[in-house]
Amino acid sequence: MSFLKFTALIFFAIVCMASCENIENQNEENSQNQNLENTFFGNKTYQFPLISPEAINYVSDWAVFEDFRTEAFEINGNNINQLKAGSERLVARVDSLIKKIPDTLDTQQIYSRVLVVKTRASLLFQEVNRVEVDSISVQQHISEMNIATSNLITQINGKFEKDAIDFERTDNEKKELELQKKKADSIFKAELKDNQN
Repeated sequence: MSFLKFTALIFFAIVCMASCENIENQNEENSQNQNLENTFFGNKTYQFPLISPEAINYVSDWAVFEDFRTEAFEINGNNINQLKAGSERLVARVDSLIKKIPDTLDTQQIYSRVLVVKTRASLLFQEVNRVEVDSISVQQHISEMNIATSNLITQINGKFEKDAIDFERTDNEKKELELQKKKADSIFKAELKDNQN
């Protein structure tokens, strides 16, 4: 066997081994992708807090909020391909959400919660779009997104609860002042009457 034939055989063997290794790696990657396509992430039964009756009128004026809440709910129970599309929509909704906070809801606490939601949505989007997706990390990011959304709704409800308490306190103080004024007036009138007699 000539040196040239021997070299050609070795080269052919190396190419075959590399090709087989590439096919094996590709099969492994396809298997992993197929497993992720058959894996569903999140918690389909997760329940966000209800929006309080006091807050519902103001939230309904914040049209993008309902779209955001729908997207946040729908990231639960999806496979990786659905999550890629859903997390992209979620990021877009949160971007709109942060730009259009109504004046009534534009408090530091609510704004901070929206920023947390924005961060969580972005991290989820990044995680599901990695070359090698870590299913445990995806699950964790969805859980954190659920918590951030729940905290935002709780903060919105809390704002209106606080407003109602402040209004009631102010109203009670006003009534107390009126009562004290009436008492003072009646005492003054009684003293005037006594002085005239």
